[in-house]
Amino acid sequence: MQKRIVITGANGQLGQTLVRCEMAESNLLFPLGRDELDITDQASVTATLESLKPDIVINSAAYTAVDAAESNAAEAYAINEQGVKHLALWCKSSGAHLIHISTDFVFNGEKNQPYRVDDSVAPLSIYGQSKLAGERVIATLLPGNASIVRTAWLYSPYNTNFMKTMLRLMREREMLNVVDDQIGTPCSTATLAQCLQALVQADKPEGIYHWTDAGVASWYDFAVAIQEEALALSMLDRAIPINPIPTAKYPTPARRPTYSVLDKSRALRELGCPQMHWRTALRDVLKRMSER
Repeated sequence: MQKRIVITGANGQLGQTLVRCEMAESNLLFPLGRDELDITDQASVTATLESLKPDIVINSAAYTAVDAAESNAAEAYAINEQGVKHLALWCKSSGAHLIHISTDFVFNGEKNQPYRVDDSVAPLSIYGQSKLAGERVIATLLPGNASIVRTAWLYSPYNTNFMKTMLRLMREREMLNVVDDQIGTPCSTATLAQCLQALVQADKPEGIYHWTDAGVASWYDFAVAIQEEALALSMLDRAIPINPIPTAKYPTPARRPTYSVLDKSRALRELGCPQMHWRTALRDVLKRMSER
């Protein structure tokens, strides 16, 4: 049955992917960028959602500038906690289901095996703390009628992300240094969109899910793969040296988890999402970009 779905943050890379995925073919989507819906404005949230009356709200709006959040905590919390609260309150009053996108940054990275959905959380950064605050708002206001999907290392053909930044720097520079001691899993927004579509089709699943592509990588591994795949597609005209360096040699304002691989077993078991290795997903994204 066709569902009415509001997508917040529709101008972000995940939002842009969602409006182009199969979900759009079988449901009635209302993609809202920040100009159409500022989730920090409770009156605007209430009025907009009352007028559209969605069955499902997918919240992909977020403050995601990890380092900038260290000096802009108020703005990060306004979007990642208070904005989520405004959406949750409306969903609670209307009975709509909320699907909220969260992050691997809720973990401290001290574990040496994939994080389960019920593992202890201990974010290291303002960004991670603000995202965890949003999760806790949902747990309080919408027990039983919300899904939280934690993901990581997102990239796409849209907006700014690690993959696109690497491609630009590989064209501009003679050499790159990339950290090799932060371990996680890259995730294409296209495969995340498939997982979210499975959630939409399910009978209001509840609780926390983890989703990324399969496999494990460091940022260095990811950068090397980007160059190799882009060269094979003639998106780059030369290879440059890429050097692995420790995080200590690339200090940033925000601390990041050194290990944040996510255990996806619940999503695989309950939703049947198709699983793709991150390198295959990367190849697919770059191939689509090269054909434009």
